[in-house]
Amino acid sequence: MTVNYKINAREGLWTNNIVFSQMLALCPLLAVTGTATNGLGMGFATIAVLVASGLTVSLFRNVITPEVRIPTFVLIIATIVTLVDMIMNAWMHELYKVLGLFIPLIVTNCAILGRAEAFASKNSVGASAFDGLMMGLGFTLALVLLGAVREIIGSGTLFANAALLLGEHFSFMETTIIPNYRGFLLFALPPGGFIALGFLIAAKRLLDNRVSDVNEQETESNKSKEFIKLVEV
Repeated sequence: MTVNYKINAREGLWTNNIVFSQMLALCPLLAVTGTATNGLGMGFATIAVLVASGLTVSLFRNVITPEVRIPTFVLIIATIVTLVDMIMNAWMHELYKVLGLFIPLIVTNCAILGRAEAFASKNSVGASAFDGLMMGLGFTLALVLLGAVREIIGSGTLFANAALLLGEHFSFMETTIIPNYRGFLLFALPPGGFIALGFLIAAKRLLDNRVSDVNEQETESNKSKEFIKLVEV
């Protein structure tokens, strides 16, 4: 199957975004996005699983029979998630303690199994790895955006404890947006996640509608220009 990488990237990052368009993986999204740092850490883990699972499923797509493809895909994803869980426990232990149960629960992320079934099982290894990367980056974007909104409104900071959770080389990201801010507890709690997510989804749809209207106007304008040229000829 021929893959248009530009369209594939746009779908993963925006038009078919796991969160904002497909409305999948909302449980870990709302649970771990109390800060942008947590969202970024969860995003990194999910990217690793999406890329590795897509690559593995594509590599064995001609060996896996249709009758057992779903159990096999789940087994592949579970194995990769277990490896990611162990790696994070070993080298990113503080972040591992914060994310806790939600790392193993990546196995149940419908988006990962969905990409394995819909894309990786039908395309080349390179295309499947690229698709996993773009879908993972789109999911990470949603996690970080939601975490950033909740963190700024909730505590007035951005990427708090990045050096502790992600490593010293991420310390430059730690920022105090609102000094001496007393905080807004609602946005640090799960209800704040629902509220912030609703506004972000609404903002994306408004932007999509605005872009669609502009494209339609440009199309109509181009048709009018072509008609005028034909009449003049």
